[in-house]
Amino acid sequence: MSDTKWQAAFQEVYDRGVKAWRAGRRAPKTMFSAEDASFLKTIGCTAQELFDFVDDGQSCGEPDFESVLAVQAIRREYFLNSMGGNYSGRIASMDKLVSKSAAVDGIEWLPRIIQKARLKLRGEMPDDLMYGCGGDRPFLRRMKMTLPGFLSLVRDSGDDDRPIIDAVKKSTAQVR
Repeated sequence: MSDTKWQAAFQEVYDRGVKAWRAGRRAPKTMFSAEDASFLKTIGCTAQELFDFVDDGQSCGEPDFESVLAVQAIRREYFLNSMGGNYSGRIASMDKLVSKSAAVDGIEWLPRIIQKARLKLRGEMPDDLMYGCGGDRPFLRRMKMTLPGFLSLVRDSGDDDRPIIDAVKKSTAQVR
């Protein structure tokens, strides 16, 4: 499916999700049809993940659709090209996640959001976890980074945390 076709289809599913949310259908299974969930699966997304974005967008005013689309474009590309369009079959355990207060080089939250971004890329997010949640967005704003920009940085850094840490520190230094 071409970029313009999947993006248009994604926007239609997202818009249906917003309409459902406004009508009071605020759970992934009631927000999206089986056809919507099936389409999402082809681009490496789950109904839960899109539900989280719709829910936060409607209740918190962010993230906007453009950010959601950009995050999904990165995930889709990774899913199709790095994972061959196959799911890993693994879902992370909430009790094995890095704590919210963990820090690296004095930057709290950074170890957690790195882990969450890697889980997002691999499609291994548990239902109770969201890349781009109400903790991630303020953190990235303070760092003068965006959800898609950070996800791209993590993708491009592979398993090496140091380029991510250094980029965040450089961005933080520019903030001061």
